[in-house]
Amino acid sequence: MAVSNMPAWLTSIKAEYIESRMRSGESREESQANADASFNRLFPGGVPIEGHLVFNVYREGENVGYLWIGPQLDSGPDKWWVWDIEIYEQYQRHGYGRQAMILAEQTAKQLGASELGLNVFGYNTSARALYESLGYEPTSIRMAKAL
Repeated sequence: MAVSNMPAWLTSIKAEYIESRMRSGESREESQANADASFNRLFPGGVPIEGHLVFNVYREGENVGYLWIGPQLDSGPDKWWVWDIEIYEQYQRHGYGRQAMILAEQTAKQLGASELGLNVFGYNTSARALYESLGYEPTSIRMAKAL
């Protein structure tokens, strides 16, 4: 099912993205500029670009999070990406993230994907553990040191 309130969801996810980029070392200005560029490219007019799917994640009719998947940009149509996934804090550690990731894999494969990638910020150790338990492996590591 598509995310139920796209405008509110976009506002929320963009703010979270900005905060994550700042937590990873970017200034507020850099984070805002990167978020603006990304969201203008991926959601022109507030609508996902072709091939991108945004779902609410439900448990017994209750919204517990969301999942956004779609083809990678500037890559072949068989290379897909988990653009974002969130299980709301009160529902974490109950298997919903794992179930959403399995749904992402199945959906991407049904739509022609041969690979599903994702990005996880280094500080998000619980998400990293989930992805590793599902068989995801690092393909690159960006490191920095504040001076």
